[in-house]
Amino acid sequence: MGLYRRGPTWWMNFTYNGRQVRQSTETDDKKLAEKIHHKVMTEVAEGKWFDRPLGERKTFGQMMEKYMAEHSLPNKTPKSHLRDKSLSAHLLRYFESLRLSQLSPKLVSRYKVSRRQEGAKPKTINNELALMNHALNLCVRDWEWLRMNPIDKVSKEKVNNQIDRWLRPDEETRLLASSSQWLAEIIVFAMSTGLRQSEILDLKWEQIDLSRKTLYIAEQKNKDKDVLPLNAKATGVLKARSSVRQLRGGHVFLNQNGGRINARNLIRAFRNACNKAEVKRFRFHDLRHTFATRLVQAGVDLYTVQKLGRWKSISMVERYAHHCPESLRPGVEALDKIITNLSQSPQKAEKKGSRKTRKPLSLLNCGGKI
Repeated sequence: MGLYRRGPTWWMNFTYNGRQVRQSTETDDKKLAEKIHHKVMTEVAEGKWFDRPLGERKTFGQMMEKYMAEHSLPNKTPKSHLRDKSLSAHLLRYFESLRLSQLSPKLVSRYKVSRRQEGAKPKTINNELALMNHALNLCVRDWEWLRMNPIDKVSKEKVNNQIDRWLRPDEETRLLASSSQWLAEIIVFAMSTGLRQSEILDLKWEQIDLSRKTLYIAEQKNKDKDVLPLNAKATGVLKARSSVRQLRGGHVFLNQNGGRINARNLIRAFRNACNKAEVKRFRFHDLRHTFATRLVQAGVDLYTVQKLGRWKSISMVERYAHHCPESLRPGVEALDKIITNLSQSPQKAEKKGSRKTRKPLSLLNCGGKI
């Protein structure tokens, strides 16, 4: 029984109903920890203390503050951390003042209805709930704030993951003709590499080896480091860019002032080009879908597509990759070959059988004449 330190924080160790209890005082001040310990011991002696998790006294806002500071910021990329902050803003608006013990599937269901009424898409709502669920799991496993996740069994929103938009050859011709030179180079490069918008805009010459025709990606969505091969079109774009820019340092794709292209300016120019080319319902990210779709339609196996596009799983590749009717035609034509072969098999067997019976008949005839 008594106090002990775990890191900078003082913890209590005492016996309750014959069972040893360890609980944090949530302070690094020894004098304050002693007062908390004395209060708990008094409640235990008077029968007023109950073994309740710390989370029953914590609010949702305190949980998200701890999650952002101790998990999201140190463990995720800056962009993913900013995304977490954006997602948590919607959650805090609804749950911030609630104690964790008050959370329930019913409240979360109301939250989903509220977000749908605000116009949030199912995937956005699922991302928000996934963040909330992860924080609550940390409360159970790592922080010992809760014994169980109160929303663990809440159902997700139904999302249509199938991507049905990629650039057709005729649309590509019109889009490139409607784009300025700098935008056309980025479009061709995106379709040839499958790089994301941010990866293209952040691309620097130090990541490129033109002699080996390779591209090095260090910081990316899946936190891996990859060296990717470059095809002829991508290499052609880079050689064109290198002729007007020194190979040492700096971004590959530049604005008029020689700096990094702003993402909003890129999207604005891209939308204008799509409108001019009459390419409808097409986003810049769909260039990445086009990259995957064309690889699959060319007969490239899904594992290779996954590695080239740097997706985490084959199932993610299946969402992006599609077949056009012509790429599926060899599959149905295989049936024609099978049917033809089956129909020819009896005829061949009959011919073979007739040949076997001719020989003894001819011998019999010959024998008759003799």
